[in-house]
Amino acid sequence: MNTAAPIPDPSLAARVNSSLHRLRTVSGVPLAIGALVQRNRALRLDLFSGNTAGVINGVSVDFGHGLGGKVLTLNRPLVVDDYLVSPHITHRYNPVIAAENVHTMVAAPVIVDRVPVAVIYAALRSVTPIGDRTLDAISGEARQLEQQIVAAHAAGLDDVGGDGLRERVAAAYAQLRELTRTVDDHGLASAITRITDELLGDTGPTGQVGELTAREQDVLALAALGFSNARIAQSLGIGLHTTKGYMKAVLHKLGASNRVEAVVIARRNRLLP
Repeated sequence: MNTAAPIPDPSLAARVNSSLHRLRTVSGVPLAIGALVQRNRALRLDLFSGNTAGVINGVSVDFGHGLGGKVLTLNRPLVVDDYLVSPHITHRYNPVIAAENVHTMVAAPVIVDRVPVAVIYAALRSVTPIGDRTLDAISGEARQLEQQIVAAHAAGLDDVGGDGLRERVAAAYAQLRELTRTVDDHGLASAITRITDELLGDTGPTGQVGELTAREQDVLALAALGFSNARIAQSLGIGLHTTKGYMKAVLHKLGASNRVEAVVIARRNRLLP
């Protein structure tokens, strides 16, 4: 089993940052924090969504200490009802947490190939129980990040320069496909379709895998963003059972055993950007 500390992926920060913004939007927490695992297995708190007092920025959290360090030892999410007095963590960072007026917190690890690569946090400025909505949101974001990282590495398509370019292109592709279905102007719809085709590359699909229907491509495009079946169904305005049916068809046509493998195969065959 590989337990060596990873070298931070420069594209990972962009992915985590996007995840933090989604986490705040979905859960309504005032502060979401992201930290990448460093080579010495410490965490560096330098990704934020929400206002901070500035004290927490750049803090290094050692393995086993505080909430994030404890999460790294457990390799699972952990909630503390009041960070400053919780018996489940060490209190090396209490001065920082107190200065930020943070109390209730939950943290979840992002694990790839059984190795944690990042930790994401949701923080409340009061002693308030973490609800199921926040727990589901942070767990979902952690899993989505894991899927994105695995898919990008497997396809050899990591962003260069850490600017999140590939993630933005993939998101734009999915949004353009959705727009094509909603416009009434046939000429405009055709123009948008040409743009989406250009995002696939100069030659377009290779034809080496089974042809996907338009709706199957829509489902796969959203799966490439790490969307769950429920979120895909909501985005496309279709039922969950129907979404699962489309996903099953995609896996069969591409010869994939899971959605991550399907995304990798689709990108190699220029069915996705």
